[in-house]
Amino acid sequence: MSATILDGNEISAGMREEMRQEVADLKARYNVVPGLAVVLVGEDPASLSYVKGKQLACEKIDIFSREHHLEANVPEEHLLGLIRELNEDSQIHGILVQLPLPDGHSESRVLNAINPSKDVDGLHPVNLGRMVRQEEGFLPCTPHGVKHILIRSGIEVSGKHVVTVGRSILVGRPIANILTQKGDGANATVTMCHTGTPDIGAHTRMADILIVAANQPNIIEASMVSAGTVVIDVGVERVKDSSRKRGYRLTGNVDFDRVKEKAAAITPVPGGVGPMTITMLLFNTILSAKRSVGFD
Repeated sequence: MSATILDGNEISAGMREEMRQEVADLKARYNVVPGLAVVLVGEDPASLSYVKGKQLACEKIDIFSREHHLEANVPEEHLLGLIRELNEDSQIHGILVQLPLPDGHSESRVLNAINPSKDVDGLHPVNLGRMVRQEEGFLPCTPHGVKHILIRSGIEVSGKHVVTVGRSILVGRPIANILTQKGDGANATVTMCHTGTPDIGAHTRMADILIVAANQPNIIEASMVSAGTVVIDVGVERVKDSSRKRGYRLTGNVDFDRVKEKAAAITPVPGGVGPMTITMLLFNTILSAKRSVGFD
């Protein structure tokens, strides 16, 4: 029996409708429109596509969006100066620097320059520290989106064994921390696997919930998943495909066609976690605007 498909587009659409109403309430009650500044450096095709998607998402729920597109060879001091200006701009509640940055730029230096109260990507060390301490801040968008997929799909997390594959600061580490915390949609026991883990399958077969963010296409095969597992595939990989007009197709880190025959539920790629990442960026921007008027 095939798995239930956890449709990120559907979950995202429901959340965005709720957010659209929140934006309208903020404007009516406080005359405040949440504002997001997106900083794009260079001409990376994937980054250009992502930025366009974020801008369209903002428009649909009436969030103010402003793009700053800089040349790849822009001096880093100029980029840092722009961020300082955005930190002081009262119309901007969230700042997103699109990653990866071109060679020659220090991602840590640039991200650390963002005011933590406007770090809606949740990647500033202050917000990551607040996440660990369960204090007020912003959660990283992709892990936060994974948590909402589980909650809104009615999947029980408390007391379950979650296995993550991948230990990046973008997904693996934060999702492991978030799901071990006390509270709704969490309180799990988490095992983190990575490139240094011998026999990853021995761990993934023990998972009630398997979350994969490994940056390798189809690394999780059906033999590595037990029947009844909930599988969250965070990966979005480009695989060459001459039959496609654009010369490639998108796939995840999980062998979807085979694993779906064993799993209880699974996210597709595309259309699973991806839409939720953008949704949580909007969520954080609205949250920042609320905090700016003391309404959280």
